[in-house]
Amino acid sequence: MDFGDFERLNFRLPGPTPLPPAVREAMRRPMIHHRGSLLKRFYTDLLAKLREIHRTEHDVLVWPGSGSAGWEAAIVNLLSPGDAVLATVIGDFGDRWAKAATRLGLDVRRLDRPWGEAVNVNQLTEALANNPDVKAVFLTHNETSTAVTNPLRELAEVVRAHGALVLVDAVSSAAALPLEMDAWELDVVISGSQKAWMCPPGLVIAAFGPRCWDAYEASRYPRFFWDIKSARDMASQGMTPTTPPLTSLYALDAATDLILGEGLEDVWARHAHLGRKTREGVGDLGFSLLADPAHASDSVTAVHVPEGFTSRRIIDHMVERHGVLMQGGQGPMVEAVFRIGHMGHCDDEAIDDVLAGLAAARDELGLPTASRAAVGAA
Repeated sequence: MDFGDFERLNFRLPGPTPLPPAVREAMRRPMIHHRGSLLKRFYTDLLAKLREIHRTEHDVLVWPGSGSAGWEAAIVNLLSPGDAVLATVIGDFGDRWAKAATRLGLDVRRLDRPWGEAVNVNQLTEALANNPDVKAVFLTHNETSTAVTNPLRELAEVVRAHGALVLVDAVSSAAALPLEMDAWELDVVISGSQKAWMCPPGLVIAAFGPRCWDAYEASRYPRFFWDIKSARDMASQGMTPTTPPLTSLYALDAATDLILGEGLEDVWARHAHLGRKTREGVGDLGFSLLADPAHASDSVTAVHVPEGFTSRRIIDHMVERHGVLMQGGQGPMVEAVFRIGHMGHCDDEAIDDVLAGLAAARDELGLPTASRAAVGAA
C-alpha cells in the first residue's frame, strides 16, 4: 500500500485515529517565534481549552511524547524510589505501566483481573486493605487492548478514602468518555494526542490536581525534561520549558475547537451511541465480544476471532476486499481478537461500513459464528 491507498481506507484503528480536515489544515500554519507574544496568546488559550475538556480548574501541561511518557512524568514528579504503589491491571497497557514503575524502582503491588473484565470496588478495597503503605494507585480508565472501561469515579473514591494518589491513564478515554477530573478528585490524568483528541501521535497531555504539589516537593527522583514545576511555571507565562512542537500544538488547538464546538457532552453522547451501535452490530453478525458487557468501552470494541482463524487473516481480508482497516489484539491476545476503533473523528456512516464489510467477510471466509442468543448466553 502507498499513502494514497490509506486516504481511501475506512481507518478504524484504536489509535492513531483519522485526522479531521480542520486538524490537517491547521498543521499547515507557519512557524512562529516560540518565545514571542503570538505563541504566548496561542498557548494560553490552548491550555484553557484543555482545562475545559478535562473539567478541571487546575494545571494541564503538554509535552512532546507518547501517552506512555505520561506514566514516567507522573512517577518521577510525585513519588520516590522504593515507594509502594498499586497497579490495577486489566490488559496490556496496565501491565506496561506496572513494568515501567518497576523499572523506575518503585515497589509495585498488582491487582490483576482477567482480560475482558474491569476492576470493581470490592476488589480494590481489599487490595488496599492488604497494602496499607500504598502511596499511589494506577488506574487505567479505558484499557485499549481489551476494550474495557473501568468504573473510574467509584474506584477513585476508594483510593481517596485510603489516602493515596489517584493516577489515571486516560489515553483512550479523554475527549471520548465522561471524565470529570475535579468532581471525581483525580490527581493525575494522562492522555495522548493520537486517540480521541484526533491529532497525530506526538503529544502527551497531562492534568495535575492540587494534591500533586505536596507530593512533588516530597519526591526524590531527579528530573529535567519531565519536571512539572518547570512546565507549570512556563505555562503561566504562555510558554514551554523547551522548544514547543508547534505543528502538533496547532493540530491540538484545532481539535479542541472541534470538540468544544460540538459540545463536550454531545461528544460523549456520540461516542456512547457509536460504541453501542458497534457492539450490537457485531453481535447481530454472530461474533462475540471480549469485554464484559457491563464495562464495554465506547471508544474501541474488541471482538473474539472465531476458532480456526487469526486476527491477521480477518484484518488483511477486510483491508483488501472492503477497504476497512482494523487492528489485532495485544500481548497474549494479538491473534485472538480484532479491534474496531470508534473514537474521535468517527460517525454512523463509518460504522455502517465496518459492519457491512464484516458481514461480507463472514461469508467470504466462512467464519464460524454463533447466534446472537448464544453470544449473549456465553
